[in-house]
Amino acid sequence: MAFKSLIDKWRAQPAVTQCETRYAFKLDVDDAARVEALAALFPALNVETIIADLLHESLDALEAAIPYEAGDKVIQQDEFGDPVFEDAGLMPRYVELLRSKRDQIG
Repeated sequence: MAFKSLIDKWRAQPAVTQCETRYAFKLDVDDAARVEALAALFPALNVETIIADLLHESLDALEAAIPYEAGDKVIQQDEFGDPVFEDAGLMPRYVELLRSKRDQIG
């Protein structure tokens, strides 16, 4: 979901799905002002929901930006018979850690 879609979601139906894990952090003044301005624009949403939604969108964008790095091992062939090499970059370790942390949290 792009950030524009997030705004559309906030306008349409503010739904909240949360886990029990809480995080405490400080924002710089400009970011705090932006969050508060969004909360004023969308009074049906609380600040925590806005931050959680923004973080979700940012994490999706970050995951999409993790580059594929071809390793040495061929794991399959594509539809043209060309080799597809394992990902030797950050993504495999990230996925492994994500699964482990999801099991711990949820």
